[in-house]
Amino acid sequence: MASSEIDALTQALARLPGLGPRSARRAVLHLLKKRETALGPLLRALGAVEERLATCAVCGNVDTNDPCSVCTDTRRDTRLLCVVEEVADLWALDRTRLFPGRFHVLGGRLSALEGVRPEDLAIDSLVGRLAAGGIDEVVLAMNATLEGQTTAHYLADRLERFPIRLTQLAHGLPVGGELDYLDEGTLAQALRARRPVA
Repeated sequence: MASSEIDALTQALARLPGLGPRSARRAVLHLLKKRETALGPLLRALGAVEERLATCAVCGNVDTNDPCSVCTDTRRDTRLLCVVEEVADLWALDRTRLFPGRFHVLGGRLSALEGVRPEDLAIDSLVGRLAAGGIDEVVLAMNATLEGQTTAHYLADRLERFPIRLTQLAHGLPVGGELDYLDEGTLAQALRARRPVA
């Protein structure tokens, strides 16, 4: 049997999404066998991220810089803004390399069951970004869930006073699906086929 430290590492890894106890044990065994090439670099990378981890004050992304690397990328079109529920959604859409603009992370979605209200999300900062001007199109990239669509409708009402083109992802996304779990092809098609919000 493993020592208490190794057991604690296994339990910590087992709490990560996508890893159960067996997968965590295999990962720990791999890290122990490849101590110099796997364990050391992993520990250094985790330490560096822990030291510098920050939430971007502009968009809500998680990065080691504030403002984040997405917001400071001068190649991005500042006139395009994609609104997502969570950081995982931003990363999923950005992996497609098809959206040339910037992002805004709400930090969740409206949910009466979970008690998430508009004031619990980064909606006021989104309105502030639009009020500052310079944005021509806002893409509502909400998950295709009831709560995601409720959030999109609420945002459409809040943003209708701004002189912007308001679009949303195409409905080719599976109902009940979440952006972080979709493949790049599906996300790419949804971005290409975005349409005005009705």
